[in-house]
Amino acid sequence: MRALWAALPFTVGPALAAALDAASGPVQLVASTGLWLGWAVGMVATFAPHPLSLTALRVVAPAAIVAAVVASLAGHASALALAWSTVACAWAFAPTVGAVCVNGPAYPNERRFLLRPPGALLAGPLPTFWILSVAGIGAGPLLLAARQWVLGGLALLVGWPLAFLLLKSLHNLSRRWAVFVPAGVVLHDPMVLFDPVLFRRQDVTAFRPATAGDAGMFDLSKRAPGLGIAMELDELTTIALLKPGKREGVAIHATGLRFTPTRPGSVLDEARRRRIAVARRPAADE
Repeated sequence: MRALWAALPFTVGPALAAALDAASGPVQLVASTGLWLGWAVGMVATFAPHPLSLTALRVVAPAAIVAAVVASLAGHASALALAWSTVACAWAFAPTVGAVCVNGPAYPNERRFLLRPPGALLAGPLPTFWILSVAGIGAGPLLLAARQWVLGGLALLVGWPLAFLLLKSLHNLSRRWAVFVPAGVVLHDPMVLFDPVLFRRQDVTAFRPATAGDAGMFDLSKRAPGLGIAMELDELTTIALLKPGKREGVAIHATGLRFTPTRPGSVLDEARRRRIAVARRPAADE
C-alpha cells in the first residue's frame, strides 16, 4: 500500500498545480513546498512504523482530500484526484495500518492493540482540532507569501504554537493501547488513565464481547463506537483515572473493564494465544 501514497503526486498533483496556476509566484512556491513537505512526511511514515508515524499519516491524509476538493471548487475538478486521495485517506485510517504502526517499537514478546477514539471526540472536537492544526500550520506562510504582513505575522505567531499543542493532543489517540505482555495485560491510555495499569494473567478471569448490561464494568472507551471488549477480573480492583487538577488522579473500583479496540476479534484471538480464557456473551444477550 506504500505505492498508493507514493502515487499521490501523479494522481492529485496535476489538479493542485492547475489550481495554483493563477496564484502569484511566492504563493505558488509556499503552497507547493507545503504540499511536497506533507507528502514527504507521509512517505517517511510509511517506511517507519511508529505511533508518531500513525499520527502523521492521519493528519496529512485528510489534507489530500481537502486539497483535491479545493482544486475542484476552483474549477479544476479531477475525479482521479478525488478518488485517489479518498482511498489513500481510508488506507491511513484502516485498523491494519494502526496495528502495524503502534507495534513498530513494541518488544518482541508484546502485542499492542489500538483503541478507538472516545465517541465525544468524534462528534466535533476531533475534526475541529484537525482543522485548526492544519490551518495553523499553513495560514501564516501563505498570508506572508501573499504580502499580508500583519495578518501573516499574527497567524504565524498564534497558529504554529496552537498547532503544536493540538497535534500533541491528537497524538495521544495513537498512544491508546491494550497491550498483551508475558505477565498479563496492560491498558495504556494517556487520555483516561493516570498511569498505565498492568492486570496480571492470574487476575484476569476472562475476555469476552461486551454487552450494554454489563454490571460492575467500568467503561474506559468513553462510548467509542464499535464492538467493545469486557475484561473480567477475579476481584474488585482500584484504578486511578486522569482528572485535571488532581495530582494523583481519581480512584475508581471495578470488577472488570470495558474498552473498544479497533480490531476486537484480534484481541480475543491474542487472549486465546496467551492462554487467557475467552467467554461468549451472557446467554441473556445472545
